[in-house]
Amino acid sequence: MSKQNESTPSSITVPVLRAMKDRGERITMITAYDAMTAKLVERGGADIVLVGDSLGMVVQGKSSTLEVTVDEMIYHGQMVARGLKHVHLVLDMPFMSYQVGVSQAVHNAGRLIKEGRAHAVKLEGGAEYQELIARLVRIGIPVMGHLGLTPQSIHTMGGFKVQGTSTDSANDILHHAQALESAGAYALVLEGIPQELSQMITQALSIPTIGIGAGRECDGQVLVVQDLLGMDMDFKPKFVKAYESLGERIPRAIQKYRDEVRAGIFPGDEHSYFAKTPLFRPGDSAGSERASAALEGERELHKA
Repeated sequence: MSKQNESTPSSITVPVLRAMKDRGERITMITAYDAMTAKLVERGGADIVLVGDSLGMVVQGKSSTLEVTVDEMIYHGQMVARGLKHVHLVLDMPFMSYQVGVSQAVHNAGRLIKEGRAHAVKLEGGAEYQELIARLVRIGIPVMGHLGLTPQSIHTMGGFKVQGTSTDSANDILHHAQALESAGAYALVLEGIPQELSQMITQALSIPTIGIGAGRECDGQVLVVQDLLGMDMDFKPKFVKAYESLGERIPRAIQKYRDEVRAGIFPGDEHSYFAKTPLFRPGDSAGSERASAALEGERELHKA
C-alpha cells in the first residue's frame, strides 16, 4: 500500500455513524488484528473495524483480556490500519491504561491515535469516566463507550455473565449509558444484556448503540471475526452466529497439502521455475563437482 493510501482519512467518520442511526441504517462492526484480515473485512462491507483487547484471548491464547498492553494494541492497530482505506478504525484502551487517572489516560489514548492510527478509542465503564471522556473529546479524541458485560471487570462480575437482568441493575446500566452520552461519547457498545434493556437504551440515546449478545434492537452489531468465520469449533456462545465453518475447512486444506507433499504431487511443474538456457553442457554430470573443485582451489590459493 502506498504512503498516499496509508494517510487517506476514514470516509466513515463519527458524523457518518450518527447519521446512520438517524436514518435507521444498521451499523456493522467487526474485529480484526492484522492487515490481511482488515482488508478482507473492509472488502466485505463493514462500517467499523475494532482492534479489540480481545486479541489477548483470540490471538494470544490467554484466558482473559487483562494482560494486553498499550504497546500490543498499537502494534496490532498499525497492522490493521495498513489494510484499510475507508473504514472507521477503533482501538480498545486495555486494562489499566486509563483507570489510574486522567493524565495517564490522555497520554495512552493519544498514543493509540497517533501511533496506533486509530480514528477513535473504546473504553469500558460508566459514569465514573465522564470527566475522562469529556477531556478526551475536548482534545479531539472520539470515544466509544462499552457497558454491560465488560471483560476487563470479569473478576468483579464473577466471570462472563449476562448483566442487567434485574430492575435495579437495568436502571443502573441505563443511567450509565446516559452519562456516557452526556460526557460526549459518540457511540456505545452494549454487551451481554437483555434485549429489552438494549432496546430501551437505544431509544433513549441519540448516539448509536452497537450490540454483542444484546439482541436485535441496537443500532448495530459487532462480532469477533474469528467467531463469525467459525474458526474455533470449541467456542460456541449463544450470541455468536458463524457464517462460515473455517474451523473445519482450513484443516482439510492443510491435510490435502500435506498429502500432496508426501506423495510428490506438489509442487508440480506449474509451481516450479526452470532455466531459459541450459545450465550445464549435455552429458556433463560433473558440473557441480567442478564448481566445488574451483572453490577448493580458491581456498588453497588464499592459504598460500
